[in-house]
Amino acid sequence: MTINIGETVFFDAVRFCRIGAAIVVLAVAGCSSTNTSGPVPMAEDAGPKDTGTFPNLNIPPQVAAKQLTADESKAKLAELKAAKNAQGAKRGGVPGSQAALTDLAKQHGPQTLKQIEGKCDPALDPTCK
Repeated sequence: MTINIGETVFFDAVRFCRIGAAIVVLAVAGCSSTNTSGPVPMAEDAGPKDTGTFPNLNIPPQVAAKQLTADESKAKLAELKAAKNAQGAKRGGVPGSQAALTDLAKQHGPQTLKQIEGKCDPALDPTCK
């Protein structure tokens, strides 16, 4: 009887030591970092600089791109509208009026139900005609 108790205590102690060692290893792995390099240096000309003077807001900023004239903007707008109309003309099969769409919606449900009910399996449904 004493031998059995000693074996149980010994094996339980080994199990607890293994669990404790696994927890310690996981904790150390979780705290470690894979980033071994230091902070990444910024370029010298990046970011704000202290020039020692206040900015002059009376000087207009330089534009990034040439601005469109009124004629150019009208031409681009006409080109976009033409492309929009060309895409709309390619659509087909959809009636244009609201009344036609309403009629289609009223008929679609009963037609689909008739198609579903018309297909039945006599093996599954003995009342099927």
